[in-house]
Amino acid sequence: MIGSQLQILDRAMKLAFPPDCLTCGARVDVPYGLCGACWAEAHFITNAVCNGCGDELVGEEAAPSDLCDACLKRPPPWDAGRAALRYAGTGRRLVLALKHGDRGDIGHAASTWMADRADAWLVHDPLVIPIPLNPLRLLKRRFNQSALLAHGLCKTPKFRAQKITCLPDALYRNRRTPSQDGLDAEARFANLDAAIAVTPRHRARVRGRAVILVDDVLTSGATIWAATDALRSEGAGPIYALVMARASQAG
Repeated sequence: MIGSQLQILDRAMKLAFPPDCLTCGARVDVPYGLCGACWAEAHFITNAVCNGCGDELVGEEAAPSDLCDACLKRPPPWDAGRAALRYAGTGRRLVLALKHGDRGDIGHAASTWMADRADAWLVHDPLVIPIPLNPLRLLKRRFNQSALLAHGLCKTPKFRAQKITCLPDALYRNRRTPSQDGLDAEARFANLDAAIAVTPRHRARVRGRAVILVDDVLTSGATIWAATDALRSEGAGPIYALVMARASQAG
């Protein structure tokens, strides 16, 4: 009886407040969904992928250890990386809306997409750790989009079933760095060099633990690189990189 009443209430709520497309606001059939036009412009990464950054590989099906040209040129220090979609079209609009538009609903959807890419890592009982923001930038933006994604991941059915833990303050920025916007790859790495550290009270907790590092976008990889170095220095590993979107490898 109660179940039937809840179903009726749910249908009534959907009629009164029909769900909108995450990107353009058009009506969609399910909450946290995309309309047909926005879905067509969303490049989800589902084929053979680079094991370093999660980008799609061109050609035949990749082996688990295969790397793209960018990762062959600069092999990442983390053990594997995955991305939900490309940072272009709908993917770019979603990331920017999440980061600057106070759109927690996008974080909910993106966390689900990202969780599907991390199945193989859950057997290691990893800690989920977001990339930290500088305190001043956090104060200005009012939330850390990477932490929002990390918390969302741990609420997905796959992560909850394995009782995966989020440790949102495991890392911190130990110095203020200029924005990465507009910098080339080498400048990005120089900007982030030794700029991230493990929070002292969590050093023992990360030692010997697998870690899933979470961020919104992977471009050059400089930020996740710095975070990986910090975790490795405290004995963490294996370390995996999981991002909402993979940006162009150009630059």
